[in-house]
Amino acid sequence: MMLYRNVKFLIVGILFGIVFIKSEVISWFRIQEMFRLQSFHMYGIIGSAIFVGMISVFIIKKFKIKTISGEDIHFHTKIFNKGQVYGGLIFGVGWAITGACPGPLFAQIGTGATVIIVPLLSAILGTWVYGKFRESLTH
Repeated sequence: MMLYRNVKFLIVGILFGIVFIKSEVISWFRIQEMFRLQSFHMYGIIGSAIFVGMISVFIIKKFKIKTISGEDIHFHTKIFNKGQVYGGLIFGVGWAITGACPGPLFAQIGTGATVIIVPLLSAILGTWVYGKFRESLTH
């Protein structure tokens, strides 16, 4: 029964992966063009996603839209700290070197780029390490 309820997520994930592949978001060459400031392609996609997200949040807040299960959606204010800058820099350097970020990792592996298993395992390890030391870090 539980498997049947999760099939919708599998289908959405597959469709999302297809969109990533067709839009060349997972292309190592497109990612390198972005970091070398040689092409607008990736900036256009990222900018479009930010714009759609902004409009979506505005609509959710304005019309008090609820989740599918009827729960209220709450947006919490975020407090800036310097760790976000350090984390962003580490993330960006890793993205530039590997040509992979967490979103498209599975789509890249699905296309046969099995070398991406190394960044995937690194992302899992990094998440585990952060979780292990989270309480002792300054936030």
